[in-house]
Amino acid sequence: MTLTINYENHPCFNPQVKGQFGRVHLPIAPKCNIQCNYCNRKYDCVNESRPGVTSTVLSPPQALHYMEQVLAKEPRITVAGIAGPGDPFANAEETLETMRLLRQQYPELILCLSTNGLNLRPEYITEIAEIGVSHVTVTINAIDPEITRKVYRWVRDGKTVYQGRKGAELLLQRQLTAIQNLKAADIIVKANCIVIPGVNDHHIVEVARKMKELGVDLFNAMAMFPTADTPFESLVEPDMLMMNKIRKECEEYLPQMRHCTR
Repeated sequence: MTLTINYENHPCFNPQVKGQFGRVHLPIAPKCNIQCNYCNRKYDCVNESRPGVTSTVLSPPQALHYMEQVLAKEPRITVAGIAGPGDPFANAEETLETMRLLRQQYPELILCLSTNGLNLRPEYITEIAEIGVSHVTVTINAIDPEITRKVYRWVRDGKTVYQGRKGAELLLQRQLTAIQNLKAADIIVKANCIVIPGVNDHHIVEVARKMKELGVDLFNAMAMFPTADTPFESLVEPDMLMMNKIRKECEEYLPQMRHCTR
């Protein structure tokens, strides 16, 4: 079923095809299980197009119908992804159903997911591998729990909410385990790392080094976008000088994604 897929046509993972092929992010995952200090999830904001902002949330059948409409207008779309507006695996049932529907209808489509990794359980990895999800991005902003705790307000596991170091340790353990399991399932993994000046900018290269140890394929150091009504709203966005320096240091360990436009 997946033999007709050309995995080189993923514009996020292959800069050579950027502009030739495109992707669609399907907003089917409203709930999130962590609260990042740089994130303010909103709906229907005409002034914003940053990650975490969407005009509506779709059900799996609606997502399939939307995909049909998109492909009818733009056949160069080669990728369907789920990245929010919350986390795909805080909405695991909807995420998996959407992936199944898309695979049944479009066997040639590249399927991808972007997650914080907290609830990316082994059984979910087995299922997405069987469906044919080929690319997964995990956002991991530190590998030191003392830094991680500064990035997140809380972490929710089931009905239990953790704060501080306990939440940070839980999140990190789940993220690292999820990445190991993804690679064991032969899934292509990209690590996103948000560069937050004064919080983790000195630590990004350590994250890249650890990601190499785990077999990650691509590293994306992303400049934090200061967002209103968040604890980090007053922080200054990293400038290009800082980002170039960080990416050059990280490139010693992993290929860098430099063509990301969020």
